[in-house]
Amino acid sequence: MLARRPQRSGLRGTSSPKPFCLFRPICQSFQNRFSGGESATRLSATQSATNLTTSEPASTARKDEARGDRPQCHPWKSVELRNLSPWYPTVASRITSGAAGFMAAAGVAAAVTLATFLGPPVAADVEPISLPYPLGPQAAHAVSSEQLLFLEAWRAVDRAYVDKDFNGQSWFRVRETFLKKESFQSRAETYDAIRKMLASLDDPFTRFLEPARLTELRRGTQKSSVTGVGLEVTFSEDSGVAGSLLRVVTPAEGGPADRAGVRPGDVILAVDGKPTTGISLYEASDLLQGPPGTSVTLQVRSNGSDGKPLPPRDVDLTRELVVIRPVSYSLCSGVSPAVGLSKKGGGADSGPLEGGLRVGYVRLSTFNSNTYQGVTAALKEAQETGVDGLILDLRNNGGGLFPAGVQVAKLLMSSGDIVLISDSAGVRDIYSADGSGTMDTKTPLSVWVNKGTASASEVLAGALKDNGRGVVVGQSTFGKGLIQTVVDLSDGSGLAITVAKYQTPAGLDINRVGITPDIRLPPDQLANNGLAVCEQLAGPNAPRVFG
Repeated sequence: MLARRPQRSGLRGTSSPKPFCLFRPICQSFQNRFSGGESATRLSATQSATNLTTSEPASTARKDEARGDRPQCHPWKSVELRNLSPWYPTVASRITSGAAGFMAAAGVAAAVTLATFLGPPVAADVEPISLPYPLGPQAAHAVSSEQLLFLEAWRAVDRAYVDKDFNGQSWFRVRETFLKKESFQSRAETYDAIRKMLASLDDPFTRFLEPARLTELRRGTQKSSVTGVGLEVTFSEDSGVAGSLLRVVTPAEGGPADRAGVRPGDVILAVDGKPTTGISLYEASDLLQGPPGTSVTLQVRSNGSDGKPLPPRDVDLTRELVVIRPVSYSLCSGVSPAVGLSKKGGGADSGPLEGGLRVGYVRLSTFNSNTYQGVTAALKEAQETGVDGLILDLRNNGGGLFPAGVQVAKLLMSSGDIVLISDSAGVRDIYSADGSGTMDTKTPLSVWVNKGTASASEVLAGALKDNGRGVVVGQSTFGKGLIQTVVDLSDGSGLAITVAKYQTPAGLDINRVGITPDIRLPPDQLANNGLAVCEQLAGPNAPRVFG
């Protein structure tokens, strides 16, 4: 289990410390004297979404409460009461508080049929309501199923999104504007409205997922291979959604793009002549992936050694099956003491014994459902051979499943914080190591990173660095410290919503900053696979990568 110490309750809930009424014209008679003062009626998510079309924002309702001990009701300012007139008995001018259960039913649509009251009428609980409108038939203001789906999406963002300023706009006004101006005659129009709403946040990572996209996303965490050019891409946040640049996070080791020289940080300007500016990540994925053997041309722009952009170049690639191996392990023997190690059990100045040093090289290419088991097996093999040091290679690891990164940290740490989760109000949660499942907390550890190290791999590198468990070597990392969660909608679609940010145990905001290495080494001074790494560490020019 992950050790998790909550600092606050987390995402904002829907309940209020004191009751307030979303059905304002009938709340006065329903909320008073029901079961000795019971007034709160809990609604389902769909019911709550329906309420949003006619109720005022919660903040307004709460202000109204302060005016008295019970909610203030204004039938003449609302349409809900008129919508109840088709079923309202013409001879009845009194409603009992025993009908409080009906409040929940009324939330499903503005016009409903009352089947029965919950509880017998009691004369003492009767309170009259005066109506400023005639009781004749009135037009119902029912909410369509398409509007309900839109409201589901709106409410998910309202409750979960990290920026409670919502990109400098009133989120309630956004809701009302879209309901009035957008067409909801078909599912396609509803999806378009949801996309437009999310685009107003100017956050390329908060996005809509059609049912097929959502299914593919969930399957992706289980995949061991993919057909394409072997690239993980993201957007540069500083340019916003409309002008966002498609940037390479990492190429798959040995894949077509890697062999062609595409590197982390490169910008893909076009795919087969189609500009990538402003397209979604899923559109980019569709362009890059395809049947094996098919060709694709990327227009790529790299930066020179001075950091300035070089002229764009065309890169011709052939798609193929790219195998994803989350973990690989190699045992390096005869390692030079120049790497900064001494023989296990020796003093600070002791040199290697006959046969040289032994170093376990663990390569993590991604964090998926198989990563934890792979690292566990690698550490077990390293312990059995009695290695003098460990290398954890996170270069070109674009992240993946956040829990997998935390689990790997716990294998190497017996105590200490792993990552802080913060939102607009500050630190919300802290994940810590609690000693359960720990495998190795003593063997000297070197953590290799570069510009392709992002997200969950940055969390792991930051935890090991800030707790003094390992030495971070290489280049500054990518700096993707935003956390997205996937919210299911009722029709099988979903939303990926930015809900929080990562901070290292020392309080560093990873986003756009990344992890700074303890030992800076340019990319050409560190080999790129197990065999080459072992040869480099045993050679006369072995770099110092430990302490």
